Amino acid sequence: MAAEHPDVVSPLKILCPARLLDIPTLASILNHMVKYQDQTLDRTFAALSDPTRRALLARLVEEESLSVSELAQPFAMSLPAIMKHLDVLSDAGLIAREKTGRTVACRLTAQPMEQAMSCLNRYARFWSENLDRLAAFVEEDPWPDQRPNQWPNQQQPPSSPSVPASPSREGFARGRKKSTPRGPTRKT
Repeated sequence: MAAEHPDVVSPLKILCPARLLDIPTLASILNHMVKYQDQTLDRTFAALSDPTRRALLARLVEEESLSVSELAQPFAMSLPAIMKHLDVLSDAGLIAREKTGRTVACRLTAQPMEQAMSCLNRYARFWSENLDRLAAFVEEDPWPDQRPNQWPNQQQPPSSPSVPASPSREGFARGRKKSTPRGPTRKT
């Protein structure tokens, strides 16, 4: 058998699927595919996850454009904290800022919300169809007590009288324990 030259790579080693993951460029592509996510949608949902940011957006729905100080007015937090929330909303593309002199005005942008609604509508259709199928199944299949007797010759299912009931089932077999009588009530 001839000795392999160290600079020559056998075609079998290259084509072996397990060895493909050892090639750095292919491994990074695979890793990117595994970690692939729609980053715009992720940022949108992350921005909407905070109640303060949702309240800021609600204020911008009421007014077309508000300055940062006007947006911050009803909140019991510092202006730098509001600015951080606005940064997150801006990074997600949910708001646009315009600076006029010393005043920064914020307004809503629709595209990220439209993408989020499109995503949610796909899930709503999926769950609606599945719940409709479940409802149809439940409605067409009668409950066990409505079915005719399933035991041949009208016999009841076999029972095992020799097995005593467990302590937890004994109280259930005798019936529920009655609650104590009601105490005195105060008349007003």
